[in-house]
Amino acid sequence: MRVLAIVHQTDAGPGVFGEAIEERGASLDEWLLPESAEPPADPLGYDAVFVLGGSMNVDQEDRHAWIGAERGLLGRLLEHRVPLMGLCLGGQMVAAAAGAVPRRAPRPEIGWHQVELTAEGRDDPLLGPLAPNFEVFQWHSYEFPLPPGAVPIARSEVSLQACRIGEVAWALQFHPEVSAPDAFRWIDDYESDEDAVRIGIDPTALAIETEAKIGAFNELGRDICRRWLDLAAAAS
Repeated sequence: MRVLAIVHQTDAGPGVFGEAIEERGASLDEWLLPESAEPPADPLGYDAVFVLGGSMNVDQEDRHAWIGAERGLLGRLLEHRVPLMGLCLGGQMVAAAAGAVPRRAPRPEIGWHQVELTAEGRDDPLLGPLAPNFEVFQWHSYEFPLPPGAVPIARSEVSLQACRIGEVAWALQFHPEVSAPDAFRWIDDYESDEDAVRIGIDPTALAIETEAKIGAFNELGRDICRRWLDLAAAAS
């Protein structure tokens, strides 16, 4: 199995998804798209593609010219039914490619938050095993509404957290892939995020909570990736 990770910044990489992919014996190519317009290989030729997060926002095409090109590529991956998963900014990008219009959330979600499966989500092959609810690490100020024809899978108090688009694509708002080192880097650098500063994030308290919870959450993330790889293999 060949997997492509579309990366938007170096401290938001494949994380524990990379570990699960290596454990499976699959090959993983990383494409740091903002720095290279050329992918490692034709994205349509991969068995599965996932799209990671980033500090930029999906409506900042005036600052990041690659956003429009990426949205177009994700639309082609959806059209060709390539197994696809978007995470945080990546989830917003996948949802946008499917016809949604991401927007500012009612309030930022930064840190640890509860997510509840919808009735449809309890039957979802990717997240259904986590029913009825689970706790996730979040770092976002934007959200995606449900794309036309998509299935809502999970919600938090603030926003839609996951949807399935067709049979082989998912958009997630939380960060199941985040490694402990990346999570602590984000916390250490919280002052670079004006929304984190505005809502009064306490970096010490968040670091202590993250230290206690990240191990179990990383195993949850690996399990999500393992199920996604199974679904991708079945679709090929």
